[in-house]
Amino acid sequence: MQIHHGIDGLKSLPRGAVLSIGNFDGIHRGHRRILELAKQLRGPAGAALVTFEPHPMTVLRPELAPPRLSPFPLKQIMLEAIGIDHLVVIPPTPEVLNLSAEAFWKLLCDDVQPTHLIEGESFRFGKGRGGSIDRLREWTKDSQIELMVVEPVKVPLLNLQVAPISSSLVRWLLMNGRARDAAICLGHPFVLRGQVIKGFQRGRTIGVPTANLDCGDQLIPAEGVYVGRSTIDGTTHAAAISIGTMPTFGENQPQVEVHLIDFNGDLYGQTLDVEILDWLRDQWKFSGVDALKRKMDQDIQWARIRSTIDASKPIAVN
Repeated sequence: MQIHHGIDGLKSLPRGAVLSIGNFDGIHRGHRRILELAKQLRGPAGAALVTFEPHPMTVLRPELAPPRLSPFPLKQIMLEAIGIDHLVVIPPTPEVLNLSAEAFWKLLCDDVQPTHLIEGESFRFGKGRGGSIDRLREWTKDSQIELMVVEPVKVPLLNLQVAPISSSLVRWLLMNGRARDAAICLGHPFVLRGQVIKGFQRGRTIGVPTANLDCGDQLIPAEGVYVGRSTIDGTTHAAAISIGTMPTFGENQPQVEVHLIDFNGDLYGQTLDVEILDWLRDQWKFSGVDALKRKMDQDIQWARIRSTIDASKPIAVN
């Protein structure tokens, strides 16, 4: 996959590429439908994705910027695995944010000249989100660009509710501890990526060492204990994951702690990718360390058993 940067990078795309524009946070099933269509339609110029990094809201309204589902390096890995030929990364500079919808459309027509533009129904673009699918339908009628609008993908969740997938829905599900439902929407388990840092190191003293993750600006699921897994040096380990404070020890600073089952080694300073497969239980305050250790041993046994599930498989609805 070839990486292009900025507006100049957009202009440098091969003429006749199949193009899609968007944030594509999480690369969920709806995104994948767009990307698979782009791959099917691509000719010699290939399929190209244009994304903004970081999210424009981090500049326009930082307090309203959504937490990331996928850090950019992880997004890049997923896009390359899908088979996208070109990735254009545009920073939200004043020059970019002040481009009107009309100016951006002119840029596409005059300088990029894609054969197809593939978007979802809710696509917006240009200054103040002034561009819409309806305007694109109007503009593409008299152009050489064919607009293809992909309808939202809907999936049945575990409560039998059929929901249209969006990155916002995935964030809401994770923030409410619904890891299985999030995986169903994503088409793959949610992955927490973080650098292993030193924590309180209490786990070692009770025989349950944990890797403490610094996940930066990535979304952290709701507090609780989760089933997960992580692959290190080609070996996949089941994991019991604790997200939240340590009420038994009187701590109130949120942490992400991962116990890798049957792993021995030093991970400090390394970047760890951890799949969040399923919710296990709430965070509890125990009467003491012994009671906590007994429960953690149970958590580990459950994690070992449940780490083999296909968390992303939707349930069947007749």
